[in-house]
Amino acid sequence: MKASSVRGTAVLTGLALALASGCAGSSDAGSRVGSQTGAPSPSIPVVASTNVYGDIVRQIGGGKVKVVSIISDPAQDPHSYEASTQNRLELSKAKVVVENGGGYDDFVDRMLHSAKNSSPAVIDAVQVSGKAPNAGGEFNEHIWYDLPAMGKLADRVAAALARTAPADAATFRHNATTFKDKLSALESKERQVKAAHAGTAVAVSEPVPLYMTGAMGLRNKTPADFSQAVEEGGDVSAQSLQRTLALFTGKQVKALIYNKQTSGPPTEKVKAAAEDNGVPVVPVTETLPQSEDYIGWMAANVGAIRSALDR
Repeated sequence: MKASSVRGTAVLTGLALALASGCAGSSDAGSRVGSQTGAPSPSIPVVASTNVYGDIVRQIGGGKVKVVSIISDPAQDPHSYEASTQNRLELSKAKVVVENGGGYDDFVDRMLHSAKNSSPAVIDAVQVSGKAPNAGGEFNEHIWYDLPAMGKLADRVAAALARTAPADAATFRHNATTFKDKLSALESKERQVKAAHAGTAVAVSEPVPLYMTGAMGLRNKTPADFSQAVEEGGDVSAQSLQRTLALFTGKQVKALIYNKQTSGPPTEKVKAAAEDNGVPVVPVTETLPQSEDYIGWMAANVGAIRSALDR
């Protein structure tokens, strides 16, 4: 949303509408809202590691933030991302930085350590969630599929923005509350799935959706060595692949939840086995699809899983 250069009553009307729409901003360019004196108030520069967190920040900051999401391309793998000069420049100007953490987007920390600027408020979603690896176990860093964790993140983002722009603290808190109310409605839908399908076995191509499926009470029967190898880009052993394929040929699972952003011969074989045996395939992604917001995206994922289980 950009301020218009009109006069008289139109200016006052435009400012009133802008102030009334705390969550209306949706572009990375952010927006500028006039202050009580009529002078434009500067937007808070925020950098997010992915467009998932960029969208959440925009929902809380509204027109008072200018958000740059480093990764927004569905084809880009954050695990292997290499920072650009433009990324470093944006981070040098940021007042708030939101990263996933947990080893998912280490490129952010590397850039921050080399930045000349800078002391932005850094929000690590994994740390905010309070989750940690099990002793000796792998950690599922796809924390944005955990709705309660995103509620905690919303509060932390609101607090960080409020420290940067204290006069707008009430707006940030209000927007965070609105966002959390929407999350609560989604959590209720997850509980409905759990009530209908708790204990149902499913398979995944990699661990991306497991926080969501866990909240639904679903059992993941995928061999751990298969999903971990796929996530890490390693070789899938013949034995692991055969055990995974048997889940579908033996009708041991009710659905395959498939990360469509990463694929290779093993995952394509698994997807084909599911389809050939009449097992529904539910596609999910790691980054936010274009023209969607976080709430709508997660709602679509919950609905797609529910539809697959109801077949």
